Amino acid sequence: MAAPLRTSNPALSEKAFRGEVTLGGETMTLQGTVNNTGVLLLCVVATAAWTWGLAHSETPQAVTPWMIGGILGGFVTALVTIFKRSWAPVTAPLYALLEGLALGGISAFFERSYHGIAAQAVGLTFGVLFVMLVAYKTGIVRATERFKLGVIAATGGIAVFYLVVMVLGFFHVNVGAGVLYSGSPWSIAFSLFVVAIAALNLVLDFDMIETGVRIGAPKYMEWYGAFGLMVTLIWLYLEILRLLANSRRR
Repeated sequence: MAAPLRTSNPALSEKAFRGEVTLGGETMTLQGTVNNTGVLLLCVVATAAWTWGLAHSETPQAVTPWMIGGILGGFVTALVTIFKRSWAPVTAPLYALLEGLALGGISAFFERSYHGIAAQAVGLTFGVLFVMLVAYKTGIVRATERFKLGVIAATGGIAVFYLVVMVLGFFHVNVGAGVLYSGSPWSIAFSLFVVAIAALNLVLDFDMIETGVRIGAPKYMEWYGAFGLMVTLIWLYLEILRLLANSRRR
């Protein structure tokens, strides 16, 4: 009997596949999901390269509206994709393009202060992805129910902490900001913890995609699975970027 579908990634939660089993026609495949993930990565790289170039042009301030638009547009598109999974073949690439606009600008911002940091973050992100995939496929790390609950709880705690810091920041209260950006040993330790949790979320995503394939989810869920994996990869990249920045502030 298949284990219950559970993940801390809202895009690949139990509800994502509930009622998505098809009785006829093409079904979700692992290879199709991998191929679609590659397409989404290309979309991210394409728009990120454009805003990166714009940030290094004679008018770097011109990147700001594109970056903000990418952040807001990506968030809205992600919500649409989560609630309208059958739209994923269209909304998933759109999400990747919008997030690329944001990532290019954010990466350029960090690059101005810490030369070479963006390339390091990209390399480490794909390195972590490869290591976690190998660990999952070889059974070194197993997505047991206890493992899932622990990762979900930790991810939820991080999300709540970030939300509180952001809300307090609107009122010019900097509680928690030192932990996130100071470059202190505590800040670096916290960054390492968050990167580890983001990496462990990849294991849950792998397990969720394999479960979708096993239960015969519809073909469009390949795009949805790729979208969910991209959500985690983008989060992992941003956390690695912040970790590297904190380590250089020391």
